[in-house]
Amino acid sequence: MSRRKTERLLNLVVCLLATRRYLTAEQIRRAVPGYPESDDAFKRMFERDKEELRELGVPLEVGSDQDGGGGDEIGYRIPPQAYELPDIHLSPDEAAVLGLAARVWQRATMAEAASGALLKLRAAGVETDATTTLGIEPRVNTADPSFPALWEAVRDGRPVAFDYQGIGRTSVSRRHLEPWGVVSRRGRWYVVGHDRDREETRVFRLSRITGAVAVDGRPGTVTVPDGVDVRRIAFDRGDRVAEPRPATVRLRAGAAQGPRRWARDVRDLGGGWDEATLTFRDVDRFAPYLARFADDVVVLDPPDLREAVIQQLKAVLSVSDVPADADADTNADTDRDTDTVPAGAAGTGTGMGAGGR
Repeated sequence: MSRRKTERLLNLVVCLLATRRYLTAEQIRRAVPGYPESDDAFKRMFERDKEELRELGVPLEVGSDQDGGGGDEIGYRIPPQAYELPDIHLSPDEAAVLGLAARVWQRATMAEAASGALLKLRAAGVETDATTTLGIEPRVNTADPSFPALWEAVRDGRPVAFDYQGIGRTSVSRRHLEPWGVVSRRGRWYVVGHDRDREETRVFRLSRITGAVAVDGRPGTVTVPDGVDVRRIAFDRGDRVAEPRPATVRLRAGAAQGPRRWARDVRDLGGGWDEATLTFRDVDRFAPYLARFADDVVVLDPPDLREAVIQQLKAVLSVSDVPADADADTNADTDRDTDTVPAGAAGTGTGMGAGGR
């Protein structure tokens, strides 16, 4: 928002708060600086300003004052009792928690809203020193691309649709959801709501949503049922995907010492390769770990882990100076005996794995 517009809106709020009667548009035009001389331009700008105030939560009241000099013409005012907040009394501990929460969101999408909330509390005389050392360093990561759209959908009560890759699957499916809330659990973000496709309550992990989240209905059409605790639902159901699963991998002889330390059923395949079984719980965390070993580790199974490692390595190649196609050709030639292209990184391979060509 420009400085000029901010000043005009502030002056408009002050003007409408200070009056006891309804002010007509023409009276507002004369009293509030910043409006244009042209009638048409004024009407357009004034309409936008009214909508802006309503979106900001300002209780703009519309009416008329037959005895106040305005006649029957429509006027505007802001009732002070509806605009002003009651006195806020917070204990030192409560104020400290608010400051801590604001520090959390400074690292996330809602930094601007958090700063604005603290500013309002300070203006009300509440001390919320965000720099106070509490012995806690908050870390809330909302890097999931779908977070802003889902948060806005929850706020607006709007249904959404998105593509979702379930656990153990390499393909995505279209899901239609009435979102009730977005919550964090052990560093992961989940959206909880009513799944229209399955007609039941479901929990979706944001990191498994692919592509953009699309609106799928009008605002205000989603209602959270009475008594629903979205955090409890997410806590009860969100970790169901964390059951241990086996992964079959090939390890280059004499390399990949990290995975080797907890590998089982290791057998020599010859040709400089061993095959082993690893146990993992979370594809999103295990795939980046395996990708660190570049072409010393080849994931054979399960397919979703294999695909996740491939995507990790492609991301590395996309920011490197080495053409991905050149590396893929090189590894395809060097590993043709095993029909496997080893998982690689920049300058070593593409990480396509067996049958990935």
